[in-house]
Amino acid sequence: MPKKGTKVIARNKKATHDYHIEETLEAGIVLTGTEIKSIRQGRVNLKDSYARIKDGEVYVVNMHISPYEQGNRFNHDPTRERKLLLHKQEINKLIGLTQQKGYTLVPLDIHLRNGFAKVELALAKGKKLYDKRAAIAKRDAEREIQRQLKERIRG
Repeated sequence: MPKKGTKVIARNKKATHDYHIEETLEAGIVLTGTEIKSIRQGRVNLKDSYARIKDGEVYVVNMHISPYEQGNRFNHDPTRERKLLLHKQEINKLIGLTQQKGYTLVPLDIHLRNGFAKVELALAKGKKLYDKRAAIAKRDAEREIQRQLKERIRG
């Protein structure tokens, strides 16, 4: 959940559907000038992105930031790996947890706070197909209950 004074740019809606979210943390992200301009315009997609740990550093992979229109030759590669800024003890904790079976790092959203781009990173465990179906059934049941209550109040 973003803190007060933040503007959410993009959310990864599939993450909560495909994964059980165990823990979240906020990380800064290393960007080029044209990337931050594209993010401020809202031209970012987190759909198939994930984070991985390489050489004691955390990188986000497959996060698509569209090229900036006025960027000419200084534009960036849209899906390059981008380094996340975390404290060393946070990285060590994530290394230990992601080595356990089934855990992965998934970006939930990207937002601006005080002019800086931040990524909400989640430690998540993949859902099975029956878990996804149960979640959909539960959501549909809650919608139906709300619809019935609304009709009773009106009726």
